[in-house]
Amino acid sequence: MREQSLDGFMLLLLILVGFIQSSNSRALLHPDKESKDELQVSRQRFSCIGCVVIVSLIEQLAQVHNSTAQEAMKFLCSYLPEEGGIRGICILVSDLFGPDLIKLLNQKLKADVICYAIKLCKTELHQPVCHLYEKPALGLKITIKQAEDVVRKSNYMQNNETFPGVLLKICSLPLFRMICKTIESSVPAEDYDQDKFSAFPSLRGYHWRGRDCNDMNSSIYPGRSPKDWDSQQDSNCNGILGFDMEDGLSYEKKFCEGTDSRGIIILGDSAAAHFHIPPEWMTPLNMSKNSFSNLALAISNELDWPQFSMYTGFQNSTIGGWTQSLYLRLRDWNRCNHRDYQNIARNGGSSRNLEHFLKSMTRDQQLDKPAVVFYAMIGNDVCNESPDTLNHMTTPEDMRAYVMNELKYLDMNLPKGSHVILMSLADGRSLWNNLHDRYHPLGQLNKDITYEQFYGFLTCMKSNPCEGWMTKNETLRNLTTERAEQLSNVLQEISTSAKFNNFGLGYFENLYQKVIAKWKSLGGQPWELMEPIDGFHPNQRKPLLLQAGLNQP
Repeated sequence: MREQSLDGFMLLLLILVGFIQSSNSRALLHPDKESKDELQVSRQRFSCIGCVVIVSLIEQLAQVHNSTAQEAMKFLCSYLPEEGGIRGICILVSDLFGPDLIKLLNQKLKADVICYAIKLCKTELHQPVCHLYEKPALGLKITIKQAEDVVRKSNYMQNNETFPGVLLKICSLPLFRMICKTIESSVPAEDYDQDKFSAFPSLRGYHWRGRDCNDMNSSIYPGRSPKDWDSQQDSNCNGILGFDMEDGLSYEKKFCEGTDSRGIIILGDSAAAHFHIPPEWMTPLNMSKNSFSNLALAISNELDWPQFSMYTGFQNSTIGGWTQSLYLRLRDWNRCNHRDYQNIARNGGSSRNLEHFLKSMTRDQQLDKPAVVFYAMIGNDVCNESPDTLNHMTTPEDMRAYVMNELKYLDMNLPKGSHVILMSLADGRSLWNNLHDRYHPLGQLNKDITYEQFYGFLTCMKSNPCEGWMTKNETLRNLTTERAEQLSNVLQEISTSAKFNNFGLGYFENLYQKVIAKWKSLGGQPWELMEPIDGFHPNQRKPLLLQAGLNQP
């Protein structure tokens, strides 16, 4: 029973700290690919960050409801959905950790101190003690020692050695087993005819690529050229089939022939996949059962919302703002393009690792329509969690080699008449400039956590997803932008010098800078365009403005 509880607790930790787009997440999902030492470090980091987040939520829920810590834990569990056994796991975890948390919270200790006391955060020799909140009056080390004395003889603390290794089992949980497999392959988990299209929404299904209208026939899928002009069946799933009884012409031929119909494909990172953690998940003042109603769906989509993204979004947004995507624009321009989209984006995607999931894209040169492909790796070639961040960035020489290899692969797979548009990297200095002195959702209730503290805590834990931009070091922020500009120049040079047989090549620069300028001209503030939880990604307000940006010269 205890082992199941611990697995469940770590599941919740993974959900709540999913904003860390780094090698740490790869270590959790693919332990066989990491060294033993790296795994140990990853486990410690995730355990600590997740613990601080969850204990903060419990502490604030007690404050909001004027309740005890025990009652606050019950509130939190009652908000979680029953799907996947998440609520039941939470209740078991409360039984396990509850007595210790109650003792420590009654001492009016902050979440970071509590997590050190119960050994989910650990101090390292010759390293600073990482903390999210302001240091206590007696100092961190003395306060942590006092907190440890409070729970030293608890049942959990006497058995806390069961914790190491728990994260290695994350992919054995039913809720995560299929997700881990899908993250690795980037193809639909439910795909009966193995054509890389699905009738199931999440797990890389039709939220990510056009919905398969016949998942038992691999010759029927979105994006193909119509078979016999679809007079008898809808071979490309665009909803057009049959023929006009008066003239005998098929509707596909009558409405689509010569209209230059084509699909859209995005090769990108978490911004292209539309990574999003709902702020109400970490804002106790606004937390309710409705807050977590989409939790299971979010997990099954890797905390991404591609169905609302600026490139391939097609559903009305339920996470704020509205959906206005390039796919919808193509479809409005030509209804023959219905369902012809593929979102081949991944959290942590970069020019360096695109080759690992590029083959999940599907396009048949002989049977399928041309496509417009956007190459949008806007940050991870300069973003990493390393303290020595500059030496871990992609170099211009490597950037050229990676991109050219990926373009050669596209040339071997895209139908003739396609287009590839290379997007420049973003200037991430706007993150610090516009957020550092604002309160993070975890700090809004008591006005005690700014983004500067949040970024600093992640840096201390060596888990900052972009050490070069999410830092108070202005020189480092400028050097990171300088490298991003160098990599963008490589993309621009490739777009003018490289030639390919099956597609034309274009380049678009400074999209996000144009978006921010547009928003400011409308009276908005730049911070309003950023995801509040991670302080790193564009939020749902940006797609409409991105459209405006793409219209500018």
